Amino acid sequence: MAGSLDDFASGKLAALEAVALRRRLIETDRREGVRATRNGRELISFCCNDYLNLSQHPEVKRAAIAATEKYGVGAGASRLVSGNHPLFAELERRLAEWKEAEDCVVFGSGYMANLGIVPALVGAGDLILADELSHACLMSGAKLSGAEFAIFRHNDLVHLDALLAARRGTAKHCLILTDGIFSMDGDAAPVAELAARAAHHDAWLMTDDAHGIGVVGRDGRGSSFMGAEKAAVPLQMGTLSKAVGSYGGYLCASRAVCDLIRTRARTLIYSTGLPPGAVAASIAALDFIRANPDYCRRPVEKARGFARALGLPAPESPIVPLILGDAEATLVASALLEAEGFLVTGIRPPTVPAGTARLRFTFTAEHDDADIARLVALVRERIIPRKAAE
Repeated sequence: MAGSLDDFASGKLAALEAVALRRRLIETDRREGVRATRNGRELISFCCNDYLNLSQHPEVKRAAIAATEKYGVGAGASRLVSGNHPLFAELERRLAEWKEAEDCVVFGSGYMANLGIVPALVGAGDLILADELSHACLMSGAKLSGAEFAIFRHNDLVHLDALLAARRGTAKHCLILTDGIFSMDGDAAPVAELAARAAHHDAWLMTDDAHGIGVVGRDGRGSSFMGAEKAAVPLQMGTLSKAVGSYGGYLCASRAVCDLIRTRARTLIYSTGLPPGAVAASIAALDFIRANPDYCRRPVEKARGFARALGLPAPESPIVPLILGDAEATLVASALLEAEGFLVTGIRPPTVPAGTARLRFTFTAEHDDADIARLVALVRERIIPRKAAE
């Protein structure tokens, strides 16, 4: 049996290698600002989601250390058994207030949050409509739920309208899923318009704000706050591992919904609670974000300067994709930049659709303008001409 299993795995790996889609873990040491060390070389990283560099902030690290010394390194059990240490309530209170919601539930990760939330709210006889570029964990949660599942074209409100008109009437409940800021393209969902359509059809809108909190919207509150008024999103989900710099996921919603999630979400019920240090770090990071709105605007400002210099569309987030198309060409471009001292990981299918392999540049508050200018010159002189020639 072991022989056939190894043969199966080796064959799959060879097939992936042939089309430049095999993945490998590369040890990366991130300790100082935007710098990372790989294979003994110091590189300037433009592919990290630590948008505010808070994972390395002294106050955030001190909070994590103090909580670890007080409460220990682990929660010891699921939150519903004995792992609900005192820091959870404080983090949930602050997140709910920040997102202007009644309540909040914190999960072990963003992926675990979406795997738990969606099946807890809908099931057989219900309908899920999801943007085609929604994050993989939203799609996985939808498939686990057992609800009828349909995809609408990316940010296409007309297509969503057609699906709602055709299918909503036969479903008991309807859940609409979308990223608030799309992780691979960096564009924003039309959250206010989606919320209005959801309300009109008695559907529930859930936004994944992993890449929004801390860097977009009013004072960094996220994608629900990008308009003049807060969008009426009843289910604001997000992560604590990007701009917040720590780890975990959350749902901000009504008190009744959060109580239901605490009772029914399997990824909460059957998972050990987050370590106290991670929760304390998130609390300290949120305090920093609330106190420094100008600093929180820097990642998007730097992304826009980079895009403007290259003649690319103005980004709505700290994420700027440069689509090269071919996976092998993307790996070559990534290696070229690394040789010049920049870490920009190539993104390939199935993370992005076939034919859209890309360099995904992410910008943080601490990126130096001179380094960005040098990166612009390299991309303009070495990457874009190569793309045009192909």
